Amino acid sequence: MKFVVERENLIDAVNWVARSLSARPMITALLGIKIDVGTEIVLTGSNLETSTEATLDADIKERGTVLVKGQLLAEIVRSLPSGLITFTLEGTRVIVSAGTSKFTLPTLEANEYPNLPAIPSAAGEISGDEFVLAVNQVVVAASRDDSLPKFTGVDIQIRKNKIVLAATDRYRLAIKTLDWKSNNPDLETSALVRARTLSDAAKSLSTGSKITLALSEADSKESLIGFVSGSKTMTSRTLDEKLPSFEHLIPAEATAEATIEVAKLLDSVRRVALVTDKTLPLILTFANNSLLLEAGGDQDAQASESIEIDHTGEEIRTGYNPTFLIDGLQAINAPFVHFAFTASNKLAVISGKSEATSPRNESYKYLLNPMRL
Repeated sequence: MKFVVERENLIDAVNWVARSLSARPMITALLGIKIDVGTEIVLTGSNLETSTEATLDADIKERGTVLVKGQLLAEIVRSLPSGLITFTLEGTRVIVSAGTSKFTLPTLEANEYPNLPAIPSAAGEISGDEFVLAVNQVVVAASRDDSLPKFTGVDIQIRKNKIVLAATDRYRLAIKTLDWKSNNPDLETSALVRARTLSDAAKSLSTGSKITLALSEADSKESLIGFVSGSKTMTSRTLDEKLPSFEHLIPAEATAEATIEVAKLLDSVRRVALVTDKTLPLILTFANNSLLLEAGGDQDAQASESIEIDHTGEEIRTGYNPTFLIDGLQAINAPFVHFAFTASNKLAVISGKSEATSPRNESYKYLLNPMRL
């Protein structure tokens, strides 16, 4: 096996494939990135839950297959100088060279590498930019507690020509609705995907292009979801559980509403939150076109600050985990934020607005549960 490849192309491919590698895999072979050299170069990595693949063009001198430690390979190619990189298999070792730099890597047993699942059938296409934004907006609400697996996932619901992404850790709920081009106009299905898997995919999927979403058939032995963007592919097993129904949590009406400039509110929240922690709420009082922020206990440091807002309806005095509030304000991806309340002790619905007087963007909602005051 021997080939010559551009460094930047190789770095992109190796970084993508290395995302699915585990530091402590079940078998040693899964520490490796598999390099198949045929008419093109195919790199593969897997942790048995998620598999990634990347193809790239190269000047191929000799064909072959080799398995090398993935994280070490990623570090090496990132450290090499710009230009061409040459890979040569000599016995049980791979020689990686660029300019005057040369590395000799031991190989792993390629015949111990498991057969990975094939990507399912394509279900449709979606804008790469819109999908990546949607993922980033939703994963912030997913739980990081693996003892409750269903709350660590993102629910992907396909509703004909719409896709709805939702995640919750039981204290907040993020919902994003976006258009897509389905291969089956009547398709209605759902899949619960690990949030960290989806987040990793979004970090490296090509923006500015189309992403193909692939799903297993209902009668398949394995429930899989796949993403294809250009030369990159990711296949992941979905979670067996289902996210609880959330549509009924979204109130139809509001007794109070407020519109605030996001940058101004974020600055105030961060300042006042300096004297609180996760156990104490950041108290917000909405009244008379003003928002009062307060934090701190009677025997501890205290802080308060007020800002002007557009407010209608009854006075609302409520409190939130400041980290969760900051996550939501950053996720709406808009210069203005709209709060809708039904009561001080009920979920607040947070959404974005392009202008203070413009309609709110209904495609993204961040529902935040208040803390007990």
